[in-house]
Amino acid sequence: MQPTDLRLLPWPAAAAGLDAPARLRHLAAGALRTGRPLAIWREPGAVQPHLLVARSLEATYTGLPPALDAAAPAGFAFFPFRDSDHNPALFLPADVQYDLAQPEAVRIAPAARGLVPNIAAWLTLPTPPTLDWHHSAQPAPPPTTQADYTALVRTGVAAIEAKEVVKVVSSRVAHRPLPAEFDPLVAFQELSRKYERAFVSLVSVPGVGTWLGASPEVLAEVTADGHFHTMALAGTQPLVPGHRPQDAIWRQKEIEEQALVARYIVSCFKQLRLREYQETGPRTVTAGQLLHLRTDFEVNLQNVPFASSLGTDMLRLLHPTSAVGGMPKVAALEFLRRHERYDRAYYSGFLGPVNVAAPGVSRLFVNLRCLQVRPTEAILYAGTGLTVDSDPAREWQETEMKLQTVAAVLG
Repeated sequence: MQPTDLRLLPWPAAAAGLDAPARLRHLAAGALRTGRPLAIWREPGAVQPHLLVARSLEATYTGLPPALDAAAPAGFAFFPFRDSDHNPALFLPADVQYDLAQPEAVRIAPAARGLVPNIAAWLTLPTPPTLDWHHSAQPAPPPTTQADYTALVRTGVAAIEAKEVVKVVSSRVAHRPLPAEFDPLVAFQELSRKYERAFVSLVSVPGVGTWLGASPEVLAEVTADGHFHTMALAGTQPLVPGHRPQDAIWRQKEIEEQALVARYIVSCFKQLRLREYQETGPRTVTAGQLLHLRTDFEVNLQNVPFASSLGTDMLRLLHPTSAVGGMPKVAALEFLRRHERYDRAYYSGFLGPVNVAAPGVSRLFVNLRCLQVRPTEAILYAGTGLTVDSDPAREWQETEMKLQTVAAVLG
């Protein structure tokens, strides 16, 4: 969809006194009031967030369109770790858009022109003091005890020693009570301030629920200048106050864990017979109060004969990546199905805008450092990559550090 296809709906006089953040809240209230899916996000390094509303749940795609193709519809991808009937893979079309960088009008896609009278009516209504966010109809996964996680780590290490898997990424669940008058949109704004380099998101879909997160990891990106990017991100340690990231010392376990993820990406390139790529790293990067090892991969699509399909092909090969599942992929996912004993839902899936900024421009991120909002509590998720050298106490502590990223907005 070209930007010229969008209809600009100016704000009515009744909303003239609202500043841009208040207008964002006003639109979110209208979408939630009418039971529509919405996504709000702020890209790494950006100042202002973007809002997208789908005209109806029925209008969403349940499956992967040609997600990284310039001919694909504009929208927001929200995919689970494993696709299922109760955790469907969603693609929310960009029927209604609002960008705080261009705050004077709401943009309406051609397919949603019939909504213009309804949206015009939204804009004249007062903003309610609290917003009624969507909640999942599925039972909440039980919290993982330290004893349970210790047993899972030991089972994973034993599977690696038995050569059933090379690496497996275990994860756990924590429950936290929601503070009085918790507001997901305020929490989104707080995460945006705290984590400038993260992809900060707030997604709310009827029946699916509301998810809030600040992810440090690009899964697949196609830029306006015709380059494809992905990254291998693994290994974790705290950022010590007064120390520079480049001075971090990494244990053999973390170095090996990160190298396995990088090698998996190279193997995906080889499956596509792609030899022209640039690899940079590994290097130490910051993500909030944590340090990670990262290797960046870049492909100039002008040098690839199958450029139009590369992004989609890589996405299908990468997800779920070895950084969230393990390797070999099939064996690691089967291990998690048997031993992890809970449904990750949209944790460690992926999300992000497709063709919203411009045709052919997409940025998809692994859904890490996230929580699911329930009526009275938040469900938090964190995981660690296991190798033969993994120690259960250290792995538990690593998940505790990762949980703090989004737990900080819970007080």
